[in-house]
Amino acid sequence: MSIELMNGSLHVDVFYDKRDMQYEDNICICFKEVSPEDEKVFYANETNLLITPDEARALSKLLNDAAEISSHASR
Repeated sequence: MSIELMNGSLHVDVFYDKRDMQYEDNICICFKEVSPEDEKVFYANETNLLITPDEARALSKLLNDAAEISSHASR
């Protein structure tokens, strides 16, 4: 699954990496930037972060909780 953030300059792809199935941290969050060098968040054009299923669930919960708070605060 992919999403574009920061007005399309940051592409985030999240997937189960079959090549790393023997490792616990086999969920990949891939950040790809398509912005000028002086506007980049990351040093590289592509940065991969490998996390465990439990870390993915915790991150998902944090994002959902923040979204709920934001939605209610905006009303």
